[in-house]
Amino acid sequence: MIVLEDIDMFKSLSQSNLEDLKSQLIVRKYTKDCIVFYEGDSSEYLHIVLEGKVKLYKTTPKGSHIQINILSSPSLIGEYACFEKQPFPATCEFIEDGAMGLLPFEYIYSNLSNPTFSLELIKSLTAKVSLLSALVHKETVLSSEAKVADLILQKPTIFSRLKNNEIASILNLTPETFSRILAKFKKEGIINYTKHNLEILSYPALNVIVETNTIKDCTNCIAEFKKNIGYKD
Repeated sequence: MIVLEDIDMFKSLSQSNLEDLKSQLIVRKYTKDCIVFYEGDSSEYLHIVLEGKVKLYKTTPKGSHIQINILSSPSLIGEYACFEKQPFPATCEFIEDGAMGLLPFEYIYSNLSNPTFSLELIKSLTAKVSLLSALVHKETVLSSEAKVADLILQKPTIFSRLKNNEIASILNLTPETFSRILAKFKKEGIINYTKHNLEILSYPALNVIVETNTIKDCTNCIAEFKKNIGYKD
């Protein structure tokens, strides 16, 4: 299990400060699918993923989930909510067995005079802002096809590690829509995909899909690529 010394934000603290923090840390064990907190809950604790992985998601009025991120240990959760004394903006759920550390936020405040500590906390907050910006772009700008193309370009190894329904959840797509897009890409000769084995056949086609937000606009690109490699339907 991760300990406080393993987390960048706490590495700069003196041994006495670390011991003080450890004495206040509450560790809770969770099993897969357990909810740590719901969107709208409030808390006086900074949450730290000490073991396992969690997913953060928002719930739409219709009850569907918009996944924000998957975080592995060690990760900080809820910094903004604690600083601003606001309810959590998302639900946190473990996707595998793990442990969460709860640290009273008053002890975080007491260490803000440490420049290195404060810098690491700022880095954590700015990383969350960057994540939110990327999420807004993905959800409001990119089409379903562009989402899949972008994921293939940015994180191709994810296809060998996760099941299709898990990847679809990350993209906030239904498994049916995700499978249909993969089948379309495969039919067009853009990728070759079998169970947990993804091969990119045309990087230019994927880039065009992301840039134009549709597979239709890369027809010429795909046709030219097929011609060059002697691809046959």
